Amino acid sequence: MPVRQLPETVVNRIAAGEVVERPASVVKELVENAIDAGAGRIDVFTDGGGRRRIGVTDDGGGMTRGDLALAVDRHATSKLDDEDLLGIRTLGFRGEALPSIGAVAKLVITTRHAGEPHAWSLNVEGGRKSAIAPAALTQGTRVEVGDLFFATPARLKFLKTDRTEAEAIREVVRRLAMARPDIAFTVAGEGRAPATWTAALPGAAGRLTRLGDILGADFRGSAIAARAERDGVIVEGFAAAPSLTRANALGQYLFVNGRPVRDKLILGAVRAAYSDYLPRDRHPVVALFVTTEPQEVDANVHPAKTEVRFRNAGLVRALIVHALKDALAREGRRTAANSDGAVLTAFRPATAPHPANWDWRQSPASPIGARPWSDGATALAEPGQAAFDVGAPSADVRFNAPPAVDLIDRPLGAARTQIHETYIVSQTRDGLIVVDQHAAHERIVYEKLKAALERDGVQRQILLIPDIVELDEATVEKLIDRTRELEKFGLAIESFGPGAVAVREAPSLLGKTNAAALLRDLAEHMAEWDEALPLERRLMHVAATMACHGSVRAGRILKPEEMNALLRDMEATPNSGQCNHGRPTYVELKLADIEKLFGRR
Repeated sequence: MPVRQLPETVVNRIAAGEVVERPASVVKELVENAIDAGAGRIDVFTDGGGRRRIGVTDDGGGMTRGDLALAVDRHATSKLDDEDLLGIRTLGFRGEALPSIGAVAKLVITTRHAGEPHAWSLNVEGGRKSAIAPAALTQGTRVEVGDLFFATPARLKFLKTDRTEAEAIREVVRRLAMARPDIAFTVAGEGRAPATWTAALPGAAGRLTRLGDILGADFRGSAIAARAERDGVIVEGFAAAPSLTRANALGQYLFVNGRPVRDKLILGAVRAAYSDYLPRDRHPVVALFVTTEPQEVDANVHPAKTEVRFRNAGLVRALIVHALKDALAREGRRTAANSDGAVLTAFRPATAPHPANWDWRQSPASPIGARPWSDGATALAEPGQAAFDVGAPSADVRFNAPPAVDLIDRPLGAARTQIHETYIVSQTRDGLIVVDQHAAHERIVYEKLKAALERDGVQRQILLIPDIVELDEATVEKLIDRTRELEKFGLAIESFGPGAVAVREAPSLLGKTNAAALLRDLAEHMAEWDEALPLERRLMHVAATMACHGSVRAGRILKPEEMNALLRDMEATPNSGQCNHGRPTYVELKLADIEKLFGRR
C-alpha cells in the first residue's frame, strides 16, 4: 500500500481520539481554557451526559476576531510565548483541543475581547468552519458543543450511561475547582440541582473552605495542614486525620502547578506516610499541591495532560511523606471516635421519650430508693418489689478515692476504674475518657521500638533456654531469609531442622512473649512484602508486629498506679490517638455532651 498524506479532517479525528475520550474530556479542556483566560467565574451546563449538549461560559479576557479564526486550527495556541516546551505556565498548550472537538461535534464559540466593539461567533461542524459573524455577548467566552461524536458514531458505543458520564463531568469540574479556589464554579443540567462553589479568599483558609465545600464537612473538620519545602519544591495542602478513611484511594488528590493530575507517586507516598495509622484496607483523604519550576516537571507526557513526570521524583515523594508525617505527628492524639458525633450517637438511646410524657416507672434506671407509685389501692406485693432489686454493679470498681487534682488537669485525666479488664475509665476536669489498654500500650511499645532503633538499636535479652517453634518448611525459609532484618529488633533466630526455628534472643522491651505466635504473624506479614518495599518500611512492619505481641493484653487486671502510668505514657508518646492498626486508643466524652445525653442541656 503506497504512502499518502491523510486529509486534514481525518488527522483532526485521529487527534480527537487522543484528546476527546468522553464528554468529561471536552469539559476539562474548555474549563482549562477559561482558567487560562483569567476567568473569575465559570459556568458549566450539560445535557444527556454531555452527548447532546455541553456549554461552558466564562468572564475571562475573551478573543479578538483574528484570534478566534486561528483558535480552531490545529497547533494554534496562545499559551506558549516561545518554542520552549519546558517553560509551561498554563494548563493547556498543545493547540489541539478546539480543533479536535470541532472535528467530532458541532462547536459554536462566541467571544468578546475588551478591545472589540462587539462579540464574534464561529461555528465548526465535523471539522468544517463557518464564516465569523458578529454576535451578542457582554464579556468573556461562551463555548457550546452539541451532538458529540456525531462525526464518529463508533465512539458513541463506548460511552456509558448519561448518569455515569454526567458524574464524570462533575468530578472533572470538582478537581479543577479544588485547584483554583479563587474562581467561582457552577455545574448545572441533567435534571439535578446545580452545584455552586463561590470564590474563596486567598491563602490556606480559602483553600480549606473550597476543599470542605467539595469533599464535605467531615473533611473540613478533620483536616490537618501539611507543608514541606526543599530545593525549590513546595508541597502543601491538607490531610484528613486517620479518623476519616475510605475503602479506596479515590479520595487522594494531587495538583502540580495548579494542574490536577493522577500519579502513582502520591499513592505510594501517602500510604507510606499513613502506614503507622491506618489498617491496610483503608485509605486516607488528602489534597496536596505541589509547586515547582516548570522546568522541573514534564507536563507533555500525556495528550490529555492528566499525567506528569518529575525531574526529581524522589525529592517530591520524600517531601510528600515528610509533610504528611509532620502534620499527623502534630495531631497525634486526634482519634477516630473523637472527630465527629460517633460517640454521642452510640450512647444516645434509639428513641427518646418526650420529657412531658416521661414516667420513671417505665425506665430501666429508676431512681435509687424510690418506692413504686400507688393510687391508694393495694401496693405491689413483696415478690413484685423484688423485681426492682438489680443487685450489685456488674462493673469491677476497685477504687473510688477522689483523684488527685494535678492528674485531673492532665490531658487524659486521672484513672478511676477498669471495666471488663480491658478498658480504663479516667476523669478529666470537664469530662471522661475511655481507653483501650491494649491498643494504647501497643502504640507506646511501637514508638519505643522505633526510637530505640534510631538511637542505638534494640536491647536484647538472651534466653536461658531457647524457644523451639515448629512451623512448616516454607514459613521457616521466609523467616531465615530475613534474619538480619529481625536482628535489628533484637530477635535472633536460627534454623532448627527442616520444620522448626530456635529463638535465642528476644527484645528486652517485649518482656515475656509468645514466640510461636509472634513468628507466625511475622511470617504472614513477610509473605505480603513486595521486593521493592524499602527496608525502612519492612522494619516498621516488624516493629508493629512485635509491639502487638509485647503490649498489655485485654483481660489483664491493672492496678490504679499502672493505669495512671499508662495514661502518662500516652500523653508523652507521639501518635497515641491510634494504635498501629489504625484503631482509636481512646474516646472522650465532654461533660456538656453527657448532660445533653440526659436532657440536662
